[in-house]
Formats: sequence, C-alpha cells, structure tokens
Amino acid sequence: MKKSILLSLFLVTMIVSYGQSGFYSFTVKDIEGNDFKLSSLKGKKVLVVNTASKCGLTPQYEQLEALYKTYGGDNFVIIGFPANNFANQEPGSNEEIVEFCEKNYGVTFPMMEKVSVKGEDICPLYKWLTQKSQNGIKDSEVAWNFQKYLIDEEGRLVDVVEPKVKPDDIRIVSWIKN
Repeated sequence: MKKSILLSLFLVTMIVSYGQSGFYSFTVKDIEGNDFKLSSLKGKKVLVVNTASKCGLTPQYEQLEALYKTYGGDNFVIIGFPANNFANQEPGSNEEIVEFCEKNYGVTFPMMEKVSVKGEDICPLYKWLTQKSQNGIKDSEVAWNFQKYLIDEEGRLVDVVEPKVKPDDIRIVSWIKN
C-alpha cells in the first residue's frame, strides 16, 4: 500500500513538474522587445515557425499570413521567430525584419525577436521544442528556415513539419481544422 501511494505521489509530482516546464511556461520577447507570455495562448493551437528574409523559402510568409487570416483568432495563432542560423539568411535587425515583413508580405501574425534555433546559443523555447527530454514527445533538429512546430490547445508538441512543406499543406490545414 505504501509503495503504491509513494508511486502515485511521484507520478503526480512528475506531471506537475512537466506542466511547469511546458510550452506555456515560457516568456519570450516579441519583435518590439516586449515580454510575450506563451501562457496567453492557452486553449489555442499554435504554429511556431523560424523565419528568414533572404531564403528561397521566404515566400512562405505569404502562405503563413493567408493561413493566419483564414484561421487565426480564438482557436489558432502563428508565432514567427526570425533566426540567422542558416547561411546568414536573416542578417537584419528586429526593426529591419518588421519593415521587410510588413512591406513585402503584410505580416500581421505575431513576430518575436530574432533568436538562435540551434547550436550552443539555442533559445530556451527551441531547446524545449527540439529535445524529447524537455517536450516529452520527440527529438528533432531544426533543419532549415521555415520549420514548423505544431502545439495543441494544451501546450503539447504534436508534430514537426519540414521546412519545404508549405504552410497551406493539407497536413497543417487539417490539423488546424480538427
């Protein structure tokens, strides 16, 4: 009896600890430098994407914005994280990135400040997204710009979508709708 009670307490502690280190526990900086609490997204599906302005995949901004205009709101949001980890394809400052996104693609979905999505200086959120020991689901490596991470309404990682898969792909749209 004592062993089962101890085991139950251990499991509850693990669940509570996991919840505290989950997606909603992070506060990141938006592209204007303000705190953005991911806990404000509770109850929404979230597409997290690392972006770059000088990449062959940069036109995905247009599809991301269309997806956001179609489905964004109470149940779905996209958050973009500019990153310069691949071939120096996001060399600009946060201000330059905002100007580029608004001028060329009319981006209205939330953009965060430029971060590192891999390597020794990986930002804490991307460490969580890419390490099973942190997210509890799977290991992954950010392969290139515009890799997409799908987070469910409970803050759980549910899928990783390769960079070349367009944001309006049936796989992503079906996930948003269901």
